[in-house]
Amino acid sequence: MIHPTAVIHPKAQVSPKCEIGPSCVIGENVVLGEECRLHSHVVIDGHTTLGRGNEIFPFASIGLKTQDLKWKGGLTRTQIGEFNTFREYVTVNSATGDGEVTVVGSHNHILAYSHIAHNVILGDHVIMSNVATLAGHVVVEDFSVIGGLAAVHQFCRIGKMAIVGGCSKVVQDVPPFMLADGNPAQTRTINKVGLERNGVSEEAQTALKQAYKLLFREGLAISKALERIESELPPLLEIRHLVEFTRASERGISK
Repeated sequence: MIHPTAVIHPKAQVSPKCEIGPSCVIGENVVLGEECRLHSHVVIDGHTTLGRGNEIFPFASIGLKTQDLKWKGGLTRTQIGEFNTFREYVTVNSATGDGEVTVVGSHNHILAYSHIAHNVILGDHVIMSNVATLAGHVVVEDFSVIGGLAAVHQFCRIGKMAIVGGCSKVVQDVPPFMLADGNPAQTRTINKVGLERNGVSEEAQTALKQAYKLLFREGLAISKALERIESELPPLLEIRHLVEFTRASERGISK
């Protein structure tokens, strides 16, 4: 299952159950888990580990040196989970600082030309549409969706089950369960479609609507809005996560 034109370093650890297509290049410190499929012209290098069942399409580049000008050398890593799809021309960079890591979870769908920069932490079941771009140190929580041509500023966070509209410019954190859109992105409403698709209860959806109004429509300071959410709404897991995420924000949330 390895094409004769593929170039694989003899020290690379490649499962015999992998499929390596024409003109792929696999570096010395790469580990490929079982049933990974590299279609053609894929480059994987650096200290990079991929778990089982990842599918990588032509001209993707994974694990290579960060583009960050602060890079001073050292050993950096790229760690990727299981059953991810990386479409054509996707780039995933290694971390910047010695001992640091870029992390991609499992069951993610990364569409063509998307970019995952150094030190990003990407959760599970995330969709990045075509040409979506994550700058360094971005955190994306599980089940989020980032629209095509959207750009996320460094050190921002995208909360669980949030959706970022296409062509948006994200310069502050997007709260979980919300829909953000615009340039700069603003939180417009709850991500109703995402909540329904992921089986969030009607009770939780109703509570999140009320929390949205308190956070974004009542003109309250964030601290006061969070106090009212905690005192007036049921202590559901979704509400608690929204409160904890917002309270921990360092860049502020997209209002």
